[in-house]
Amino acid sequence: ADFPLDRFLEASILNFSKISRNSMDAVADRDFAIEYMFCLSTIAMHLSRMAEDFIIFNTEEFKFIDLPDSLCTGSSIMPQKKNPDVLELIRGKTGRVYGDLINLMINLKGLPMTYNRDLQEDKEPIFDATNTITNSLKMMILIVKDMKFREHIDAGNLLLATDLANYLVEQHIPFREAHHIVGNIVAYSLERQKPLESLTKEELNLFSKAFDKDAKDIISKESSILRKKTYGSTHKDFVKKQLELSSLEENIDKNL
Repeated sequence: ADFPLDRFLEASILNFSKISRNSMDAVADRDFAIEYMFCLSTIAMHLSRMAEDFIIFNTEEFKFIDLPDSLCTGSSIMPQKKNPDVLELIRGKTGRVYGDLINLMINLKGLPMTYNRDLQEDKEPIFDATNTITNSLKMMILIVKDMKFREHIDAGNLLLATDLANYLVEQHIPFREAHHIVGNIVAYSLERQKPLESLTKEELNLFSKAFDKDAKDIISKESSILRKKTYGSTHKDFVKKQLELSSLEENIDKNL
């Protein structure tokens, strides 16, 4: 400016953290918008992955969860069907947010420095992505809050095959060999249509004499969870710890 303006005083009055160093860069730069849009795109990606998990977990093949009726619709022809519409829309809108980010980056890629009228087009993708993510988060919160977990389900006894292999490793059998042994046990179980939990010690010994009577104790979902001993695992103590940390971090964020 041609006048002796105190830009530092102006910044202080307007509660700005600092002043811009270069006037050309100040009007031309949109890095802050791109970084913001990238954060929204990352949120959209995680929401989409959560939505996909919940959609699969709600199917008859898995039956892990029941989605709230208020956030689903019925089928036009199949009365027993419940469509996870909200989750599908959350998943679908990820591409929309990605598109908003690319829209802004393409707008900027060929612009010379200082302000150009093209930059007027930065508002629409930013506002659109912001509204999309805000609404998607609101819907996902409702889904997580109201969905129900089916506690008494059979997640598939073959999931416990890894526990059998780990048991053999504890008996000083190399994992490569343990993997082969348990693979044969699984084939035996499938051929006879017998769950792993129902196999006797004598049957297990057909494949390896390393199986002792305590081997039967580990072939259960409860035992499998409790045997996970590393920090961050599915052991109930570590899950409880993670929930406590999440609650603590949430309270810290609220107080910032």
